[in-house]
Amino acid sequence: MKKEFDILVIGSGLGGLVSALILAKEGQKVCVLEKNNQFGGNLQTFSRDKLIFDTGVHYIGGLSEGQNLNRFFSYLEIMDELQLHKMNEDGYDKITFGEDETEYPHAQGYENFVNQLAHFFPEEKQNLETYCQEIQEICNYFPRYNVVGKDNYNEEILHLNTRRFIESITSNKKLQSVLLGSNFLYAGDSENTPFYVHALTVNSYIQSAYKCIKGGSQISKLLVKKLREYGAEIYRHSEVSEMIFNEGNILTSVKTKSGKEYFAKKFISNIEIRSLIPLIGKERLKKSFLNRVLSWEPVSSCFSVYLVLKSNSVPNYDYNIYHYSSEELVWNAYRYEKSSWPETYLLSTTPSKHHPEFAESLTAISYMDFDEVKDWEKTFNTVADEHERGKLYEQFKLGKAEKMIAVLEKKIPDLKQSIKKVYTSSPLSYRDYIGSFNGNMYGYAKTSENPLKTMVSPRTKINNLFLTGQSVNMHGILGCTIGAFNTCAEILGKEVVDERLTQMTNKK
Repeated sequence: MKKEFDILVIGSGLGGLVSALILAKEGQKVCVLEKNNQFGGNLQTFSRDKLIFDTGVHYIGGLSEGQNLNRFFSYLEIMDELQLHKMNEDGYDKITFGEDETEYPHAQGYENFVNQLAHFFPEEKQNLETYCQEIQEICNYFPRYNVVGKDNYNEEILHLNTRRFIESITSNKKLQSVLLGSNFLYAGDSENTPFYVHALTVNSYIQSAYKCIKGGSQISKLLVKKLREYGAEIYRHSEVSEMIFNEGNILTSVKTKSGKEYFAKKFISNIEIRSLIPLIGKERLKKSFLNRVLSWEPVSSCFSVYLVLKSNSVPNYDYNIYHYSSEELVWNAYRYEKSSWPETYLLSTTPSKHHPEFAESLTAISYMDFDEVKDWEKTFNTVADEHERGKLYEQFKLGKAEKMIAVLEKKIPDLKQSIKKVYTSSPLSYRDYIGSFNGNMYGYAKTSENPLKTMVSPRTKINNLFLTGQSVNMHGILGCTIGAFNTCAEILGKEVVDERLTQMTNKK
């Protein structure tokens, strides 16, 4: 007997899992198919030397009582089980430049954010207050940012440019760089990035900033557990290789590489939009849509170094460090010279279980172009499908790791002596594990010149196929969660989704 689902979700990144759970909670019969060994896309973690490392999620914002992500996660019934650690309230991020030893803090809470930076920029206090008001205002324009409410964008807001906006707030060059210092969170090309991308990204961290104890994968594990409680079926090692359409151009089923066929009334794609096109078939899509998608520029990829540290040798930082070799670099840090790489990095540590004042591991990430690993682009390697990339690749990674460690030693003297083991990941790892085009970190580059170019409706021209995930509009934990609610609003009706979220808010 053939089994038919109400909803079939392709890909188990955060957008796919959240969409699946919203619909399963409505009594829909849901199935999720994931090609990899681990669910969760960017939420994946890996374990080395009995330590857990995050691949994508290093910290999360907006999770305190009453804040937006807390409310979404409460509706999804995972909030109470999340193990979280609140980061340093007086500086969850610290921005550093070149040889200057000053660490400029981004603090939690708007008033605190202003006060902490006013220590360093006393004459800028009013401008800092304006900055905080403006980012909140911009966020309030966005549908679902405040969980329930507005249902369309104000297009003018989308055209605001980050550079022009920051320059209008303050003429102090150093402060401009400090405010933009965490733009690694959106692979910021601050010259062209729309200001709303900056605002939506930093605002939730200023509200509150948390680390997931034991890594971000606990979010996907809790979502999978809930999905199963609601009767959903969810399968790993199930890569969709074909979509089957009937004569009326309605999608009827998908086939996986192993030959299994899954039937459903409606489908949600949570895979990279460029990977979806060949599955649909170009002939079924409008030429204008195809050309638009293929003209998108992927944002930069990155290279990560994961260090297992000797006991009690490196202090634990209760904050992230964003370092730039110069203040000007914040405007377009991903454009780097190979000879002077890494010119910027994000540094994050994990506390030791027994001596939390010391770090047991350290992760450092810098931008890297896919071109640097092009020689190995035909190779493929995941836990589910293991292949060696060869000696030259290993040497390439080792060389990059040594360069990164040498730069980190300026921040942490004698770091080299404190390292037990070194692990790395390159743009190829991100491509293979997360399925992102050329290993990009956050989908496609948005530009204030033409912000609508990279915005895609969750509805497709195929009546029963919907889209979710970071290549549809906003990235990040909050962006993908909001995106999933918007996708489900297309399927269930906006009123139904609003009503559910309002009921939950009223219960509290």
